[in-house]
Amino acid sequence: MNRAIFNKILITLAFLFVYRVLAYVTVPGVDVGVIQSIISDYSDGVLGLFNMFSGNAIERFSIISLGIMPYITASIIMELLSATFPGLAKMKKERDGMQKYMQIIRYVTIVITIVQAISVSIGLGSIQEGARSAVTIDLPVFVTIAVFSMLTGTMLLMWIGEQITQRGVGNGISLIIFAGIVSGIPQAIATVFDLVNTDQISIIAFIGLLLVVIFTILAIIIVELSERRVQVSYARKVIMQNQNKRIMNYIPIKINLSGVIPPIFASAILVFPSTLLQASSNEVVRKIADILSPTGYTYNFLMFLLVIFFAYFYSSIVFNAKDIADNLKRQGGFIPGMRPGEGTSTFLNNVASNLTLWGSLYLALVSTLPWLIVKATGIQFYFGGTAVLIVVQVAIDTMRKIEAQIYMNKYKTLSAVGL
Repeated sequence: MNRAIFNKILITLAFLFVYRVLAYVTVPGVDVGVIQSIISDYSDGVLGLFNMFSGNAIERFSIISLGIMPYITASIIMELLSATFPGLAKMKKERDGMQKYMQIIRYVTIVITIVQAISVSIGLGSIQEGARSAVTIDLPVFVTIAVFSMLTGTMLLMWIGEQITQRGVGNGISLIIFAGIVSGIPQAIATVFDLVNTDQISIIAFIGLLLVVIFTILAIIIVELSERRVQVSYARKVIMQNQNKRIMNYIPIKINLSGVIPPIFASAILVFPSTLLQASSNEVVRKIADILSPTGYTYNFLMFLLVIFFAYFYSSIVFNAKDIADNLKRQGGFIPGMRPGEGTSTFLNNVASNLTLWGSLYLALVSTLPWLIVKATGIQFYFGGTAVLIVVQVAIDTMRKIEAQIYMNKYKTLSAVGL
């Protein structure tokens, strides 16, 4: 392996190690034992889902308990605004404008983090286990300390994600979520074996659960590697001029154009209000929070719809048929049977829309179907299709980026030294 790529992998692992260390830095003034007891009692609810995405930082009430979700929520808000206001969309396309755009996302992240931190810390102040309280110091002092600590933790996570993207391999934000989920896999496996050993889960049910996981992983890999190749032809003059260069003779369009973003965005949207509602002592508000529990039908129905919405929304951003058609026209290429320019753009849009329909349904089913299977079998084990989807997709995407960098370095070496 090339030394430069090896160094990038080491940098990525080093930053992820720092992230895992931060998960053990507890906010001052809390009784961790009480929090862990509460988390274990509500592991099937929003707290359990939030704890999984944060890499079990919630059960320790770490300074990164909010995880990277505030940044993702801010990104969602800005993406929706940029799709609505042309000025923001234009800002994203310019180099200097993109820096301002990212700065706005950081400011929005700060606001969301402060709101969530206040809500969580106040809610924690009302939690008790017998005579023990989750907060061991004066509540106003604790809220102040918790807000500053959690804001610092979220900002550190955001910085770590950006550093991984710039200096390491893969998307930093996705890898942070990936590392958080993977860190809980050994504990999840140990829990399942304990349930089998204590006869709470039969061997047949365990094998069935294992088959569901394997089938889900295989389905994700097959779909993620699938693509529609739109044939492209070039004029003879263009081929002769570029006979020493590789010309792409097809346009690859993936079935899942939006990648891992829709389930992450959908989870962030559903977790954010649940976090705020959990802090309330009002009976009606708490009932609404219970309705939005990840083990409920309402949550999974909303998850299904939101994943489809974000799949279409994000696909329209990442796949610009007009730009592809214009570039193809400038290069002297054309799709057989289609007129260059507007005709090609319309054809590509139709192809992308048809693929996005199946891609969005695939994402929505993977995010909710495993839960339905577990619900139908009655097994007391939370199997998150979203978690598996994120882990497999991020792993595939990171491997592709490593391979791309390896091939790029090979081409640079060949162009420098010759054959």
